[in-house]
Amino acid sequence: MSVITRVPEPNIWELICKEYESKNPPFIEEETKSVNTDYEDFDPSKHNPVFYGKMHERIITDTDDVIDVDVSISHPACAGFAFTEKPPCPPTPPPSPPPPKDTCTPREYLEHYIFPVLLPALAEMLKQAKLEKCFERKRTKFNALDYITEYLYRNNKNASGREDVILWDIPFVKEWLKDHPRPPLPLSLIWTEEEAALIIQSYWRGYKTRCDPEIQELRLWQKEWREENRGYDKKVNEFWESKMPDIGNSSVESEGKEDDQKVEEVKVDDETISSPPQTEAV
Repeated sequence: MSVITRVPEPNIWELICKEYESKNPPFIEEETKSVNTDYEDFDPSKHNPVFYGKMHERIITDTDDVIDVDVSISHPACAGFAFTEKPPCPPTPPPSPPPPKDTCTPREYLEHYIFPVLLPALAEMLKQAKLEKCFERKRTKFNALDYITEYLYRNNKNASGREDVILWDIPFVKEWLKDHPRPPLPLSLIWTEEEAALIIQSYWRGYKTRCDPEIQELRLWQKEWREENRGYDKKVNEFWESKMPDIGNSSVESEGKEDDQKVEEVKVDDETISSPPQTEAV
């Protein structure tokens, strides 16, 4: 009994990714339609320097191939082999002109105006995520959206002078953070492994030092000394106030009189300046 199945429609994202991968082939291309080519690293124990890096193919003949070899112009190991140059790759066809933005379909708009800009940013984001060890840890300080925003702002073809702009200097990012401030990142995400190791080691050395019996005795003596001398300034002031209360009151009164005298002098000066000059009658 035959079963009718429905073939799912291809995903546009997968198609775009495949097309992007096809435009960025790997560094080594193996030519399978032509003669074989050896791309391995040269090893004198495995490779012959006559054949290394060259395209060749053995030709089977009925006669002895070594008889017709001229050693003055060719190597004897080349007997029975044919060498040729690698054919050049066919030129890529020119891309079709993009459709107009106002009349194209949503699929065409994504293929011609969105993905050619977004896919390189995603590729660079994945490279940076690998450097930040995002594939090795559960929590990192790397923010993929921040990186893509900064990358697209820097590499905008319609604007110049943005190569050195960081994320926090972008105008619309500043406006957004004014109304939506971010909480600070924990130190466990900010510190590098070397910085965290240095701080942990310093705290551990301090703990081991404080565990020393002599250091413990010194800290206990410091604690007792602070408790005995707590409020020492207050006790001194209370002692002098109880012994000589008149001196404290007289000093306060003298300071008050001096302030009043200064205020009166200022008033007198203001009056002399504001009063108009008087002319004597002749």
